[in-house]
Amino acid sequence: MTEHTHKQKLVIVGNGMAPGRMLEHLFEATDQYDVTIFNAEPRVNYDRIMLSPVLSGEKTYADIIIHGEGWYAEHGITLHQGDKITEIRRHERKVISETGIVAEYDKLVIATGSTPFIISVPGSDLPGVLAYRDLDDSDGMIKAAEKGGRAVVIGGGLLGLEAAAGLKLRGMEVTVIHLMPTLMERQLDTAAGYLLQKELESRGIEVLCEANTKQILGSDKVEGVELADGRVIDASLVVMAVGIRPNTQLAKEAGLEVNRGIVTDATMKTSDPNIYSVGECVEVGGMVYGLVAPLYRMAKVAAEHLAGASEAAFAHAETPTKLKVTGCDLYSVGDFAEGEGREDIVLRDAMRGTYKRVILKDNKVIGAVLYGDVADGAWYNQMLISGEDVTEMRETLIFGQAYQGGGQVDPLAAVANLPDDAEICGCNGITKGMIVAAIKDKGLTTLAEVRAHTKASASCGTCTGLVEGVMGVTLGDDFKIPEAQGICGCTTHGHGYIRRMIKAKGLKSIPAVMQELEWSTPEGCAKCRPALNYYLVADWPGEYKDDQQSRFINERVHANIQKDGTYSVVPRMFGGITTPDELRLIADVADRYNIPTVKVTGGQRIDLLGVKKEDLIPVWADLNAAGMVSGAAYAKGLRTVKTCVGTDWCRFGTQDSTGLGIKLEKALWGAWSPAKLKLAVTGCPRNCAEATCKDIGIICVDSGYEIVYGGAAGLHIQGTTVLGKVATEDEVMETVCALTQYYRETGFYLERIYKWADRIGYDHIREVIYDNLEARKEYADRFAFSQIFAQIDPWAERVAGVEAHEFKPMATLNLEAAE
Repeated sequence: MTEHTHKQKLVIVGNGMAPGRMLEHLFEATDQYDVTIFNAEPRVNYDRIMLSPVLSGEKTYADIIIHGEGWYAEHGITLHQGDKITEIRRHERKVISETGIVAEYDKLVIATGSTPFIISVPGSDLPGVLAYRDLDDSDGMIKAAEKGGRAVVIGGGLLGLEAAAGLKLRGMEVTVIHLMPTLMERQLDTAAGYLLQKELESRGIEVLCEANTKQILGSDKVEGVELADGRVIDASLVVMAVGIRPNTQLAKEAGLEVNRGIVTDATMKTSDPNIYSVGECVEVGGMVYGLVAPLYRMAKVAAEHLAGASEAAFAHAETPTKLKVTGCDLYSVGDFAEGEGREDIVLRDAMRGTYKRVILKDNKVIGAVLYGDVADGAWYNQMLISGEDVTEMRETLIFGQAYQGGGQVDPLAAVANLPDDAEICGCNGITKGMIVAAIKDKGLTTLAEVRAHTKASASCGTCTGLVEGVMGVTLGDDFKIPEAQGICGCTTHGHGYIRRMIKAKGLKSIPAVMQELEWSTPEGCAKCRPALNYYLVADWPGEYKDDQQSRFINERVHANIQKDGTYSVVPRMFGGITTPDELRLIADVADRYNIPTVKVTGGQRIDLLGVKKEDLIPVWADLNAAGMVSGAAYAKGLRTVKTCVGTDWCRFGTQDSTGLGIKLEKALWGAWSPAKLKLAVTGCPRNCAEATCKDIGIICVDSGYEIVYGGAAGLHIQGTTVLGKVATEDEVMETVCALTQYYRETGFYLERIYKWADRIGYDHIREVIYDNLEARKEYADRFAFSQIFAQIDPWAERVAGVEAHEFKPMATLNLEAAE
């Protein structure tokens, strides 16, 4: 990195995706700037592409944060949240914020984005009329959806349809009003627009094309929409998604050249040589852009010029359009309008519900529209970019890349045939060659690692299959493309989809899940019922009643069954600490019920082995009477928090590891999780409590606490990964609870924490839980709320009143065998 004795002042107006990406590139190239950012929104940088999954309930705000507060601190950035710039004084090189902050600059970047277009009709200012542009808009729609009713979405473009799909998943009735004859007319031809409309209507979304809004009805709130032809549609929410305009007001007032957008040259420099501009507010080469791919290209060009002399220049390139939220497979790129000298090749398959159209001019691909089967989108796009002559493949072109050469070939071979400059991830401008180089240079073997290092498939995710294909070609047998499969034979749906739909559709019972998601077996089976039961327990604390009959035998009887049919009972000893009275009690219980074996476990507790089934209730009763609760040695949840003696006794101890371990165990016990969860707190780096092979570990050091996670010491052995360091016990508690809750909410049933972290990415987990203080508190608070309903000792419940059937496995499900 370049050395500089005096840093220049870089001020950025706006904190969206484009300036965020620009800073990533800039920090890779130089450290010559002190950076100050003014953000009109009261939050950090987040992925606007993923607002639709937030609206539908598939993701939360915390999931879509790009740069958490820790990232800004790491790079020494001064971030003013919720404070927009109101004036640029170019002659003084200063900006002034709404709250009166004055910031000087050597270089200024304007990234004010765009503003939504609100059609000027009577009633457009009523409460209940929203645009769809930022997180506040999404939150407003979510709150409206909680009250039910009908939403009218004005605008049948990409954003409007994603809003409609999200609101439908939230439980609202939805009508889409579109002025043009077919949906998404800028991205789709008439045939594909028709197919898309039919698909949306099959999902219960009403679509009215060639419909013009006359007025929005209501007095003190939205009550309906009247169309120009006299039709009236009742509505409690109106969403306007009719387009955006570059936000140029600040630049115009500063005297910069402005046309449709802030005019820049190909280096992203404005009419003032000290001011750059990136994002949706820009007009470059006579074009303005609303998709993320060109904005990221702007960001890279601007960063290179800010870092020093560069020949980088922004160049227009066609950007594919993909639909994300509705579940409709759709891809379009290039020019598909009618015109002189053009030739269409079309393939329709009514049975499969697919449509493919490729537009040629001078024997070159200039556009493509795919519906239902979009696997060849990247291939057509590559031919469009390269200008390849397709004369020799003219007869088979419409059938796709796999059919070139006279027959169908392995999909991996098709990926292998793509050139290195083929664009794989359009959102981030990542080519096949970039992915291959990163895999080879950094030894990447998982999709999460490739996402973290290249950002390929990290935005909208629609290119995931292609990225996996590149990995398969590059790594060979070391990488297997995951096959989509159901969680059991009762359904084709995987764990991720089921988890998303439980939240998005508000499903709060096992029968509701099976009905709405179309289970093939009415009662489910021994694989799916325990998984569904866990997801409902985790997602609806206080609302869903745990179904004991959908748990494995050990969890139903709150003890571990042994090979001779007896049971193992483990009372909880918080942090591994016990008392003489507890030890006497355990000895008395062992004598009283003729328990043959008493063993100290690896988790620093005492195991009573060989308890007869008929003695379980009295054994629990005796242990409960002395204040001991179930150690949950059988649970898909917290097992133990192992500790060393720390500063109380050890001359090497740096912190009170025992006391902290007890606090953690008292906070975490009772919480169900996707799989068993073991913790350890060690008082110094000598690691006597073996914290570095646990699911979550805390290593005490002189300056505080290092939090690690993702270890394994069973059939799979691996060390932990560092999440980060904190200074206080309170920060440890909040961070561990937040990490546990994030695992609970996003993990798949029976997925250990290390497998979960491998799947979603260690860097991503750090961004959500460690870097982002707001998200950390949000997850910790949700965990605390769920514990209100979870921390009930099952032994005490069974002692108070137990029915015999609760100890009998369901013959139809054979859960005992499944365990």
